[in-house]
Amino acid sequence: MEKQGKQILLGNEAIALGAIAAGARLVAGYPGTPSTEVLQTVAARNTDGAIHVEWSTNEKAALEVAAGAAWSGARAMAVMKQVGLNVAADPLMSLVYLGVKGGLVIVVADDPGPISSQTEQDTRFFAAFANAPALDPSCPEEAYAMALRAFDLSERYGLPVILRPTTKVCHASAAIELSAERRPFAPARFEKSARWVIFPPLSYRRHGEIKAQQAQIGEEFSVSEFNRLEGDGPLGIAAGGVTYAILRDALMARTGAEDWPAALAALSLSVLKVGAVFPPPKALYRRFLARTERALVLEELAPVIEEQLLALKGAENLTAGVAGKLSGFVAPNGELLFEQVARYTEEFLLAPPVTVAAAAPLAAPPVAVTTPESEPAPLVWPRRSPVLCAGCPHRASFYAVKKATRGQRAVFCGDIGCYTLGNAAPLDMTDTCLCMGAGLTVAQGVKTADPQALVFAFIGDGTFFASGMTGLLNAAYNRADINIVILDNSTTAMTGHQSHPGLGRTVMGEETVKIDAAAVARALGAGFVERADPFDLPAAMDAARRAASHPGLSVLIFTAPCSGLFRPTLICRAEKCSGCMLCIREIGCPALRIATGVVEVNAALCHGCGLCARVCPSGRLRLEARA
Repeated sequence: MEKQGKQILLGNEAIALGAIAAGARLVAGYPGTPSTEVLQTVAARNTDGAIHVEWSTNEKAALEVAAGAAWSGARAMAVMKQVGLNVAADPLMSLVYLGVKGGLVIVVADDPGPISSQTEQDTRFFAAFANAPALDPSCPEEAYAMALRAFDLSERYGLPVILRPTTKVCHASAAIELSAERRPFAPARFEKSARWVIFPPLSYRRHGEIKAQQAQIGEEFSVSEFNRLEGDGPLGIAAGGVTYAILRDALMARTGAEDWPAALAALSLSVLKVGAVFPPPKALYRRFLARTERALVLEELAPVIEEQLLALKGAENLTAGVAGKLSGFVAPNGELLFEQVARYTEEFLLAPPVTVAAAAPLAAPPVAVTTPESEPAPLVWPRRSPVLCAGCPHRASFYAVKKATRGQRAVFCGDIGCYTLGNAAPLDMTDTCLCMGAGLTVAQGVKTADPQALVFAFIGDGTFFASGMTGLLNAAYNRADINIVILDNSTTAMTGHQSHPGLGRTVMGEETVKIDAAAVARALGAGFVERADPFDLPAAMDAARRAASHPGLSVLIFTAPCSGLFRPTLICRAEKCSGCMLCIREIGCPALRIATGVVEVNAALCHGCGLCARVCPSGRLRLEARA
């Protein structure tokens, strides 16, 4: 696939070849300077077609496709620029909570200057916000090495890892020694697990686990090959990413030294190089601050390292003075060019020493504590799992697909909405759930990594218009062989029955254009588009079978109104139930209950949808008019 040995490469090309050498099975992205050449290089070097490479319809779709592949055990990479990460923020924030199985690296190229962007935002802050480890290369050679190591880091901790090159690294060239071997693709097969479905209790637990992981990763970063403390002088300079390479050039030019250690000795400097930047390598920072009287922080763009150092200094009462962007010593905006680094360094070296006395820890005021002789035991409330409402058409839709695919190895990718509750027993029809609209794109990643699986993606009508159309277009454009099921219940049900573009009325009740989801699906390139009534079980099952057998992209729209939109006129009644419990085991409707060994119908909950009557093998569950 690629030549081995030393090659002159752009930083972006180095990242691409690092991903290839690391065994990336899927690379998805959206073009944007300065990141574009990463994906283009993977495509150009993918001469045997073994890697799935795609321009996705946007950055959100790219990250979700990559997540589906990583959940299946494949190594995957998503590529974008810093403003593209804003588009991908929705899946990123949830993805860290769910984690990954195969290594997932997110390349986000920052654009200090900005040279070709709307903003100068710093992805290192975004990494901390999302709780994702972040690597910041100083040169193309290090970008190649980081691309290799990032996949290992991701797999060891089960977290996506952000690789953040800046413009000068992306578009600089260097002679890079390529790995002699390419890692074979990891075995990929989607294994069903509750860990891939995001729910509040899971997020609460995972948040605590992630914070514990960050402490471990921070310790690892303190001895990482990408972080180091050089020299032993009382003056210190901390440099992050590409600024470290510029600092070396500036100090070598200033001293005329023949090598880097000699330059540091001539200036009595300690230099802290930071490439693995989040979580912060606190042990290494502690050593740096302990040996320096005052320190200068040079980094593009935001004061990330500076804030990390100041936080540690304050927490541990360390005395080193720290200057940088926050103190006004370094400009807050723009690239750090050679001339600027040289000037800042000169001013710092000539500045008078700063002495900061260590602050004595504040003594906590005495607090009177009264302990009652006996405390009542805390109340333990019973847990009540949320379920689909009685009469919900989504239950019928899930059941029809489940029956139609029985005996096949099917994966059911879910989405955000009422229908997320399809994950509960006995339906068990939601294997993944990441964020709004992600079911369609995660399904594409799963199918790419695990082509033998039969993959369905479920999405509601409101969610389809909110963020699903992009995923459908992505599936059509990139020739995904998946089956999309739009659950059209004529409302945005989960949040209280709000209107959406498919209903033909605005929030003010005014008539407006009514968008037909089926017409949209055809316009966006779906080869198979049909509607079906989920409560007509034989027809619904037949439609699901035909959709599954269609080669390529299929869209099946199950249409039936939400049970909360109308007053029921029918009711199911159980007459001389045989006690087989098939209706309980198969559909799990909350209106059905077991009493004295037989099934009864709770008239207060039943909406008369008739699904249980269609499931009952003896015909003893019957629909009739409500009194």
